[in-house]
Amino acid sequence: QIQLVESGGGLVQAGDSLRLSCAVHGQTFTRYAMGWFRQAPGKEREFVAAISRSGEATQYVDSVEDRFTISRPSDKNAVYLQMNNLTPEDAAVYYCGLVAKTGEPYVVYVGRGAYDFWGQGTQVIVSS
Repeated sequence: QIQLVESGGGLVQAGDSLRLSCAVHGQTFTRYAMGWFRQAPGKEREFVAAISRSGEATQYVDSVEDRFTISRPSDKNAVYLQMNNLTPEDAAVYYCGLVAKTGEPYVVYVGRGAYDFWGQGTQVIVSS
């Protein structure tokens, strides 16, 4: 059984940076496409960033395109989200997800329904 564990959230000021991490436990030898979503109070969970199985393809929501970077290390089964120049609009609970498919290495998934596993979330609070 796959389990995802996020970490790295916290309270920051506008303009600061944070790096979120998501560790994959169970079936750690297989690399899957993964993504980050976020959910603010009273809002739907929304797509933020995704990365392919190979790590060579990425996609972002427009509002974070030039500020956030999703990546995955070559030596462990994990995914990171580097968030720079944070704004109060970025405040939310951030969730990582995993698509349990072993097909195309360069496909990214932006739809929430494509994801089979989710972490418990890590909260990001941005003060103005």
